[in-house]
Amino acid sequence: MTDTVASQPTPEQAALFARVRRMMLIAGLTTGLAVAAVLIAIGYRLFKAEGSANPAEVTAVLPKGARIVSTGVAGERVVVTLDIGGATEIRTYDAHTLKTIGRLRFVNEP
Repeated sequence: MTDTVASQPTPEQAALFARVRRMMLIAGLTTGLAVAAVLIAIGYRLFKAEGSANPAEVTAVLPKGARIVSTGVAGERVVVTLDIGGATEIRTYDAHTLKTIGRLRFVNEP
């Protein structure tokens, strides 16, 4: 068998090899950084997720004479429409914690 002997690269070839190595190093570091960013994002979403929370049990106290007109769900909110002595009121609750988020009252002008 014949062995081929690699000759020493010329200065132009050595410069080209160095440039290719540098570009490969930059591409490898960029890829590694992108993979790390994706893994960090996935880990954040897994640990930040609320998971399965215990069911909340809340008793909402309504004013005397109040009547529930309608209920609904909007996104992660529970919306309850009340009729309180002829005035309409909308109360909004967080669907996960059932805490009151807002109250909107409608009254007639005198």
